[in-house]
Amino acid sequence: MGMLDGKVAVITGAGSGIAKASTKLFVQEGAKVVAVDISGAEKETAAEVGGNVLPFHCDVSDETSVAAMFEATIKEFGRVDAVLNVAGTHGTRPPEVVAVSEFEKMTQVNLRGVLIMTEHAIPAMLRSGGGSIVNFSSISAVNVQSRTSVMYAAAKAGTHALTKAVAVEYGPKGIRANVIAPGFTLTEIMKGPPELLREMSSKAALKRGGQPRELAEVAAFLASDRASFVTGVIIPVDGGWSARLA
Repeated sequence: MGMLDGKVAVITGAGSGIAKASTKLFVQEGAKVVAVDISGAEKETAAEVGGNVLPFHCDVSDETSVAAMFEATIKEFGRVDAVLNVAGTHGTRPPEVVAVSEFEKMTQVNLRGVLIMTEHAIPAMLRSGGGSIVNFSSISAVNVQSRTSVMYAAAKAGTHALTKAVAVEYGPKGIRANVIAPGFTLTEIMKGPPELLREMSSKAALKRGGQPRELAEVAAFLASDRASFVTGVIIPVDGGWSARLA
């Protein structure tokens, strides 16, 4: 038996990286998954995994799109037990460091998208007696590194506050909400000269970058009944990066 047997999970950003790895792992652990992405790659993920995956093209920053996705989820699977908000946008820091022009770019998906997903997930979970929301942020929202976009860090930190508020408000009704804050993880978007990748990996206490599957394992635990007393927390999954002073 898998630790997610019988559960229905919605996973955003499922076309690649951590979310794709999570989709595969959740199905292996017995869940049915709605694989959400805006790129179209969600269909490839579903094809790779096989059964128990419903691909859905969705812009998480658009409320109409999100509402349609949850409606399709309920129609197909009858319930929602877990939501993983993994979808996010990235970018290099502008030369001026602090730039209001970054606000929309960094908050549309990284904060607004999480809020909209949460708004629609909660009623669905309440109808099923509860559930688990797992929001992905970044270690940059815990300890900001040089070259980090100010608004990226701020948007991710906003997700932390949102998650804690949801955990407190809806805990009595059976909904748990937690944050995974990844460190340097070797996903498809992490491209650059080998020396830069080595430098980034060396910041972790384990002296390596994380693998998407390693993040997915933590998400699966948080979505499962094994984490029934875990809510309102921010968990760095960063190989010990945030434990270091520099």
